[in-house]
Amino acid sequence: MLRAANPEERPQPPKRNRAWAILTIIFFIGPAMYGFGTKFYELVRVFQGDPAGAFAVTPIVNYLLASFGFVLLFGWAARNGMFRDIECPKFEMLENERRLDTLER
Repeated sequence: MLRAANPEERPQPPKRNRAWAILTIIFFIGPAMYGFGTKFYELVRVFQGDPAGAFAVTPIVNYLLASFGFVLLFGWAARNGMFRDIECPKFEMLENERRLDTLER
């Protein structure tokens, strides 16, 4: 069964799914950020008081820079509409397949 490739003709996901996604992010990302932040704070305190603890700051700074890069890539992709209609390519593929089947007959 083929569905229409036009985004206006397809049913939109309910807003309940969006709320569920936001709650999931809050429950998973929030505690992870809190845990990382507290560990990073403890590490900075060790770094300030004990020069031997400085070796651990470099990996964390690298992690933060890499994470910041991924956040920038995600923001760039979202701003350019790459998550706007993720269902469209599969419908276009099915529509193209139907056209090719029609031409072969």
